[in-house]
Amino acid sequence: MVKYAVDFSHSAITFSVKHMMISNVKGSFDSFTAIVEADTIEDLTTAKISVVIDVASISTKDQARDHHLSSADFFHADKYPKIYFTSKEIIAINEHTYHIIGDLTIKEVTNSIIFTTSFIGHTKSPWGQEKYGFTAETKVNRRDFKLLYNAVLESGGLLIGEDVDVFIDFQLYLV
Repeated sequence: MVKYAVDFSHSAITFSVKHMMISNVKGSFDSFTAIVEADTIEDLTTAKISVVIDVASISTKDQARDHHLSSADFFHADKYPKIYFTSKEIIAINEHTYHIIGDLTIKEVTNSIIFTTSFIGHTKSPWGQEKYGFTAETKVNRRDFKLLYNAVLESGGLLIGEDVDVFIDFQLYLV
């Protein structure tokens, strides 16, 4: 197997969640690592993928909200500083699309999720390094991971949606 790492400055892990039932709050995790091991990167079916996210790196462009998300009300970053994803099975949907099935662990709660993943392409950088692009997305219910904080709105409904859309853009390189 060949080992690949994430080119951090050209990659992102982002999310979107409904706010007050009328808009979406978008955010990112600004510190993470990922390792992909595969027989060939163009065919992920043999790959082993692991991702580790630093919870305290959460950013929604609102310092007070980011602090609240890191608190015991949500992620409790002091007690649970990392989020983990480990692939278990990868199924080819077509030539460039895969379902990556794996375990997501948040606050010591592990659930199986499925990322729909696309191989975007391969190129060589101006400095001669081979680069490989992938996108992935999934939807998780935050309550499944003990992310329970919420408030009822005066007009009805909840302050924060339960479903969180997760998006990943990774540019990989050979280690």
